[in-house]
Amino acid sequence: MKIYTGTGDKGETGLIGGKRISKGDSRIVAYGSVDELNSHIGLVLSMLKLKGKDLFDDIINFLMCVQNDLFVIGSDLADPKYSSENKIQDQLKTPRVKESMILNLEITIDKFEMQLDPINFFILPGGSIESSLLQISRSVARRTETAVARLSENEHINPHIIVYLNRLSDLLFVCGRLVNKRLGVKDIAWNPRK
Repeated sequence: MKIYTGTGDKGETGLIGGKRISKGDSRIVAYGSVDELNSHIGLVLSMLKLKGKDLFDDIINFLMCVQNDLFVIGSDLADPKYSSENKIQDQLKTPRVKESMILNLEITIDKFEMQLDPINFFILPGGSIESSLLQISRSVARRTETAVARLSENEHINPHIIVYLNRLSDLLFVCGRLVNKRLGVKDIAWNPRK
């Protein structure tokens, strides 16, 4: 089977269920942003594995779960027939973001944050390359959340998606700090006077 089909050569793509829409549609922008975020996290994982799997094993394992969650988000957004009625969801068989996925993020954020010193200042992205890549992923997560929020202004989507993305950006921030700490790199404080 060839990777290219030619079906999108006129600037349209298909959604789950067969409906065709413009590749510039806000739904496509939203799940395209999810895909971009997933790619950034893939780069983070590659760098963490190179640096020391034992040092970052817990972060690596959790970010791999996040990558799978992002695929669920992509499919959830690619199916325009979201309904809060379980009966309809069961018939569609489209994977959907669930509240348990958000809870899993919150538990992990709390667990990772317990390993960090409290901060009372704003932190600049940076320190190690790995932390910087996590902060880039965090900013892509925020942009993705914005794209999904924009879509939700005009279309009915699963409300758990926005919450998940909001928590994910928090997780990526905490992971950036934790990676720096484990590498012996201090947080970089924002100094407005410089």
